[in-house]
Amino acid sequence: MDGTDSKSPAAPVAGRPVKLKLSNVSKIYRNGTQEIHALQPVNTEIREGEFVVFFGPSGCGKSTLLNIIAGFEDVTEGEILLDGKPVEGPHHDRLMLFQEHGLFPWLNVIENVMYGLKRQFRFKPKACRNRAREFLRLVHLEEFEKVSIHELSGGMKQRVALARALAPDPKVLLVDEPFPALDALTRAKLYGDIQEIFQRTKKTIILVTHDPREAACLGDRVLVFSGRPGRVKADITIDLPRPRDINDPVVAECAAGIMVQLEAPGE
Repeated sequence: MDGTDSKSPAAPVAGRPVKLKLSNVSKIYRNGTQEIHALQPVNTEIREGEFVVFFGPSGCGKSTLLNIIAGFEDVTEGEILLDGKPVEGPHHDRLMLFQEHGLFPWLNVIENVMYGLKRQFRFKPKACRNRAREFLRLVHLEEFEKVSIHELSGGMKQRVALARALAPDPKVLLVDEPFPALDALTRAKLYGDIQEIFQRTKKTIILVTHDPREAACLGDRVLVFSGRPGRVKADITIDLPRPRDINDPVVAECAAGIMVQLEAPGE
């Protein structure tokens, strides 16, 4: 069967409501009289159900901006609006998936997924467990709910962490370079899983990476960061159908275009 038959065209996002609006967001770290400019002003809008990738080398401000959106760091100047309301610190409407999965080894798989739900009073115990099972099915781990975390592979642990982040139904899922420690085959499988989840949940996702192929494989848009202090050098739309294969030559061609933008002379 022709693989292109099962692909869905990239969904247009221009008509969707703005989920996140970043206005002149910058970051300066101060150490006594010394100032370290980490991030030049960023202005962008991220629409509902959009998958946006922050791409660039280490030290260019992309993770700093993700932490600001999460509420882990304050802005020095500027404003972030989520559904028109200012972001003022961490909240379960923005949940983070880290490179280190952060699972609790003393809890089994389903108990890890239930952890965040138990902290929200609106989920009663039975509903909490049912919802956790729903998201374990989504990441294809429904048969492993009673398994201890130490018995899982690295890729399975990241899928548990993904289910735990999605179960409380955040408005925005933030993903900070979760794949570098995994082997190539496991990463390729997770790229497919994340795209499937993205298409099924219509979740707004922001992912940070320094891998141009990963950016081209996953993103609707790629914001290219460069420099110290960091700045957004380019905003690239990836108009490819899903699911995308990381090894597809067309994805590789898009990745090459992203690198051209990164390496282009600055203004």
